Amino acid sequence: MLHRRADQLLIERTKQIRRGLTGTPLIPLADEQCDIVAKLEFCNPAGSTKDRSALWILEQAIGRGEIAQDTTVVESSSGNFALALAFYCHLLGISFVPVIDPHCNEATEAQLRLLCGRVEKVSIRDAAGSYLKTRLSRVQELLVELDSAYWPNQYANPDARDAHYRFTAGELIAQAGPLDYLFVGVGTGGTIAGLSHRIKETYPGCVVVAVDTEGSVIFGGPPKKRRIPGIGSSIVPPLCGQALIDQVEIVSEARAVEACGALVAKYGLYAGGSTGSSYAAVQDYFARHRPGAHRPRVAFIAADRGHAYARTVYDPTWVQQLRAEAVPPAGVEALAVN
Repeated sequence: MLHRRADQLLIERTKQIRRGLTGTPLIPLADEQCDIVAKLEFCNPAGSTKDRSALWILEQAIGRGEIAQDTTVVESSSGNFALALAFYCHLLGISFVPVIDPHCNEATEAQLRLLCGRVEKVSIRDAAGSYLKTRLSRVQELLVELDSAYWPNQYANPDARDAHYRFTAGELIAQAGPLDYLFVGVGTGGTIAGLSHRIKETYPGCVVVAVDTEGSVIFGGPPKKRRIPGIGSSIVPPLCGQALIDQVEIVSEARAVEACGALVAKYGLYAGGSTGSSYAAVQDYFARHRPGAHRPRVAFIAADRGHAYARTVYDPTWVQQLRAEAVPPAGVEALAVN
């Protein structure tokens, strides 16, 4: 009886949190060729687009009885999803153990250690030169070690896709009106899977452009060391296969840094690395595909703020080192997806 009451209180608490949320803004960016709008997902309570998937996954798991008050949530994350889970688990009084790696920004790690009683940090690279597979292995170990544990599995959980279908895409359609192009950074695949389906249901002619980074294997590129979290992956996430993608833009990390600087200089938008990648993809795409008489309506996702990147993307010394280590790219091309 006590367990049932506690679970009901947890369900009611998630409903209260959901009722308190409002949408994120959509702002126009002046541009010579296109009507560009940016969906400011960094205005979510925990600071990123991952708020959408984190809360919805928790809501659904609690409703199905997979998470109770004594459950420990365990997840692998390079930053934003961990922050979002930490925030909402804290509000709900649920334990959360994030599994992070050395690429996690200092500010993000510090915030996680404030919110979570336990933080697991792996230090061994996997075969692809990244830490993702090592993080996932540690998650599996923790699921065995802990008495009652739940893994959200943001890479394959359909609730992650559905969160963006319901909320992110629903808001974007209401705010933006007809869209000709949508640019979305790809990491775990949930955002683009949910957005692409609903956008194409409403605007079938909209071209969905997936934005990835050099060194990511998602679209068949060779793996290499990556430094900017939040975009790209050393595995092909199952959710990516569910996305409706027309084009792929591969953006170098150096180019993403340049675009972050341009967003600040031109519009005052202090955004993270994946947002810079998406904005760079917009600029590079239309530099090659000049619009005709019709000014296209273009949207992209501003996934998180720049504060966590102050000592990386916005640090001249770090940027200089990045450029020194980087092999000059052979050129950025758009790949047609069959």
